[in-house]
Amino acid sequence: MSLVSAFVPIWILTAVGYAACRWGLLGEAAASVLGRFVFHLAMPAALFLALSRMPLSGFAGRSLLAFAVSTVAVVGFGWAGASRLFGRGPGDRPIWGMAAGYVNSANLGIPIATQVLGDVSFLAVVVLLQVLVVAPVILVALDRRSDPAGRIRVRRIASLPVRNPVILASLFGVACSAAGLRLPSAAAAPLTLLAGAAVPAALVALGASLHRTAPSRAEPAEPAGAAELAAVSALKLVAQPVIAYAAGLALHLSAPQLLAVVVCAGLPTAQNTFIFAQEYGVGEAVANRAVVVTTTLSLATLAVAATLLG
Repeated sequence: MSLVSAFVPIWILTAVGYAACRWGLLGEAAASVLGRFVFHLAMPAALFLALSRMPLSGFAGRSLLAFAVSTVAVVGFGWAGASRLFGRGPGDRPIWGMAAGYVNSANLGIPIATQVLGDVSFLAVVVLLQVLVVAPVILVALDRRSDPAGRIRVRRIASLPVRNPVILASLFGVACSAAGLRLPSAAAAPLTLLAGAAVPAALVALGASLHRTAPSRAEPAEPAGAAELAAVSALKLVAQPVIAYAAGLALHLSAPQLLAVVVCAGLPTAQNTFIFAQEYGVGEAVANRAVVVTTTLSLATLAVAATLLG
């Protein structure tokens, strides 16, 4: 029941967002407004606080490498497969890859790591890898897509950390951690309140978007939608943990290290995928459905990993 209890709040808040939108309590723009609030305010506050309080020493090199191999393989395959298998355009491909390989290391990863692994030390390394390496790559690709001519402008990309609140807050957080700085309570208190809204607001926005993007009975379902969802779910819940396991064996990880790598790789798609998709107006249907489906089904992946490797 401990694994189930970690998922229950996520399912409930997503359902609350869907119901509130269905009953007209939030208005038609609810998903968009909540998504922008999370992307520009709440998520940066949460990332800054988490990273500023996280010690940067003691990185698990081989474990991190095994997880990174699984992430690069799955994100890369999803990125390329979105075009070759499903005809997705340049704007959708980064979101497709992110949906396939960007794990929910925050609101779901923390309770899962606590209950299954007993600590969150390796999860902290996963957070840094995703926030400081994977997310910037995705955001640079999305930012390029937002240029009308699709050009790669060095000055524009170089200024992306300044223009993108997610990257900027993460960099500030790492800098504060490295320097050993701690915010005064007058600054930390409001940031803590704002950060606390990130997860619930993102989940409510996700639920609201499911109602907004759900096809009506008079409209045909999105072409290849079911096939795409099955493919991205298989990559996230099967391929990524299997690749992480194989990489861990090749790197001669100990049993506890192998369990940590596989459990973290088996976490579902992060709701940040939907937030990014919504912010840039691409791949929203794939993103929100992938988050919901993988979150629902990942319990089986995690249970198998914990049983076989625990």
